[in-house]
Parts: sequence; structure tokens; C-alpha cells
Amino acid sequence: MPTFAEIVTSGQVIDSFRPWRRVAVTQDVWRSAVEQMVAGSWTLLALWGDRTTVYMAILDEAARDIAVLGLACPEGVFPSVGLDHPPALRLERALQDLCGLTAQGLPDTRPWLDHGRWPVRHPLGSHTAAAPEPRPYSFLTAEGEGLHQIPVGPVHAGIIEPGHFRFTANGETVVRLEERLGYVHKGIETLMCGATLDKAARLAGRASGDSTVAYAIAFARAVEAACGLEISPRATYLRALMAELERLANHLGDIGAICNDAAFALMHAHTSVLRERVLRTAADCFGHRLMMDRVVPGGVSVDLSRPDVTHIRDLLRTIRPAFATLIELYDNTASLQDRTVGTGIVRPALAAQYGAGGYIGRASGRTFDARRTLAYPPYDMLDFDVPVRHDGDVNARVWIRIREVEQSLSLIAQILDRLPEDNTTRIEINSAGETREGLALVEGFRGDILAWVRIDSEGRVERCHLRDPSWFQWPLLEAAIEGNIVADFPLCNKSFNCSYSGHDL
Repeated sequence: MPTFAEIVTSGQVIDSFRPWRRVAVTQDVWRSAVEQMVAGSWTLLALWGDRTTVYMAILDEAARDIAVLGLACPEGVFPSVGLDHPPALRLERALQDLCGLTAQGLPDTRPWLDHGRWPVRHPLGSHTAAAPEPRPYSFLTAEGEGLHQIPVGPVHAGIIEPGHFRFTANGETVVRLEERLGYVHKGIETLMCGATLDKAARLAGRASGDSTVAYAIAFARAVEAACGLEISPRATYLRALMAELERLANHLGDIGAICNDAAFALMHAHTSVLRERVLRTAADCFGHRLMMDRVVPGGVSVDLSRPDVTHIRDLLRTIRPAFATLIELYDNTASLQDRTVGTGIVRPALAAQYGAGGYIGRASGRTFDARRTLAYPPYDMLDFDVPVRHDGDVNARVWIRIREVEQSLSLIAQILDRLPEDNTTRIEINSAGETREGLALVEGFRGDILAWVRIDSEGRVERCHLRDPSWFQWPLLEAAIEGNIVADFPLCNKSFNCSYSGHDL
């Protein structure tokens, strides 16, 4: 099989692409790359397209290298990746819905994001007229004596996003779960086309509200890569500070919510108090609880004063002892452990095959963390550990979050200690007068977020693709729940906490 270096030099190199390499390849090279992913040598990062070309981002984790392969599709078809590599199945169904490009050999040709209620078909491709009536959706079947189906959603009892879950059960035991998503499709990538960089940055920051900082950083880094721009050291540290506060708030909320779904509301109450302290501190220091629109292409839109720094240090002094007590409480509550240990197991081999990121991948033995593996600034100058477990159950996903809270507390302290004193927080981006492309991979609290952007000669976004980590995590939830009882689904689902909004761009 060809090496990664041979693949990325086997076609026409696109000079306008940064910071890694993009090459225009033939179908033979495309298939060779798929074979490497099937063999487990490389990881699929993303698959997207436009009117006439399909793109595939791949990662050689051992070499810490990324490449994007572009395959021209003059006839509107390309060799299916999902035929041999299941992690690509939903990506190809979405690509067909959005761009109208057909993956030849795709085992599952049902629409994914397009439920038949859009005003047009293929909004990023040919803009075909929509059918007058949506077609019924056929769920997969399971046969056997005593099996019955339980439909759940898309509207749920709690205040959560919509998603349909079709269970096939034998008594209380789940035999099959099939998800159907796409109910909150917002058309963000279509809205991006022709947008100014500032408007596109605001759109990126709304892809998934709980990850607004991470999305904004990913988009900004892709733009800056395309423009060959290096932002100020202070802006780099401020971005990392906001990213770790975002991780801290989400992990605290998730730990409590998982315990709440195991009927241990006390933990939820205490972690909610700590999460609220993080959000209020963010509002005080950055002017917004979620720090939305504070990361912009070229830097950040807000600076920290000395009292702000003291305020955040006070937050750390409050959380550290309180969280240590909560860890002890979780570890010493047998009834809680009885629900979380051994429930909803994701096998390490499956996590590796899907390139699952974040706490889901790291709870199942995958060591990848974009902050460490790709070492983008300022993480290349900060000390932190990447916690990894191999048990793959709900308990493991809780413990990964616990350890990451500890690491984020340490990272925030380091960032405040080393915050550069220069006054530059944003550098203006001017049009380069030519088309340019950039790609970034950033570690959000759920896992790695990918952003690819093409900027036209006038400095506007010609095309942008954002990939949420949930694309490679939702399918693992279907596998994790098999063999568990139906009543444990909320617990498993919360331990995953995949993004509906980020998936349904």
C-alpha cells in the first residue's frame, strides 16, 4: 500500500491550501486511501463536497500529519468510502442531500439530513426543485420472536434538542437502536457562502452553542492559515483561556447530569452550582456567559484587565476543593457505581475505527487529543496530561471528564501565569486578491472540531465546511446500548452528550 507521503504527493498539489496539503487525486488514489483507513493506518476526519468535487480529510496519527484529497466528479458520482469504511456512511448520505453527489456503491442510500421538507434539494449543489410531498422514512428492521419496537422522539420530555430513537427490544433488553437526526438543520454552510469573514465567524460560533468558543477558534484558525496570518501571543493565550473555561463548564454540567440520570440528584445540584460560577465569571470577564463572538479571525474581540485575572484566580480557588469533595462522593457511592460501571460499553476497536474523539474516544483507549497530537499554540508550551481509560463504559466517560476538569484547572492557572503583556489582541485581515484555502482541527470539550474554508479574491467566504465530533460519536451510541436495558438509555445518552445542532448544520 502507498505511504501517506506518497498519497499526498501523488496528485496535483493545490498551492493555495494551508497549513497542510491538499491534492487533486484520481479514483485509484482515492481507493488506496480508503484501503489504508480500512486497515486502520489512517483516520477519516471529514468528507464533504461542492457542486463538482468531493473532498476527504485524512489523518496519519503516527506522523501527526493531515491531508485533504479532492476528487473531481464531472458525472456527479464518486467511489463510495462507506462501502468499505462504515464511519463514512452518514457523511456520504449527508453529502448526497446537500450537494447531490452520489457515492457509487453506498450501502444505505436513504436521505440523512433532508427530510423532504426543504424548499430545494441539494442546496450546495444543483438546487433541484423539492418533491411536493416528503417520502416516508424506512427504519431498519430486526426479526425474532417477541421483538417489539419503541419509538422515542423527536420531541422529548426534557428541554433538549430533537432526535428520533427507534428501539427494537426483547422485553427490556435493547436488540437494536437506530437514530434519526436532522431535525434542527439550519443551513449554516449555505449561509456561509458569500459571507464576510466577520459574519461567517458569527455563524461558526452558532453551530453548537455549548461549543461556541471551540467552533470560533477552529474557524478563525482556518481563516488565518489561509491568509498566512500569525496572531499575537496574548490573543493566543486568551483563546485557550476561553476554551478551557468552556470545557470546564460543560464537563461540570455533564458529570452532574449523568449522576442525575442515575437518580443521584445531589451530585447534579453541587456541580450545577460550580458550573454556574464558571458561567458567571465568564460573563464578568468576557461580557458573555458562553463567550460567544469573543474569538474572531485575527485574534479576540475582548481583553482581560488585572481585576479580571484576579476574578478567575478566585474561581479556581473556589472550584478546586469543592470538586475534590465531589470526586470522593462519586467514588464512594455504591448505588451510583452500580449504574455506571459496565453500562454502555464502547469497544476500543470500534472507537479507533470511527476515530472517536473527546471523552468517548479517550474512555475507550484512543489517545488522540488535538491539543497534544497537533500541539497548536499555546498548548505546545503548556503542561498537561491526556487521561485515557480502556473500560469504555459510562463510568469511564465520567472519569475522563473528572480528570479533564483537573487538567483544565491546571491549564487555566498556567495561562494566567504566562499571559503575555503585549496590548495587541486583534490583527486586521485584508483581502489577498486571490483565492485561498485553510484548514484547522481544534479540540473542543466533545472532541476535535474541523473547519475548512475557501476565501475568494475579495476576502469573502466562497465555501466553508464545519465538522462536529458528534458525527463519529452518534453511531457508537447505537452500538453501546445494544444488550443494555431500555431504562439505561438516558444514562448512556447523557454520558455521550452528542451535539444535535453541531451534527445538523
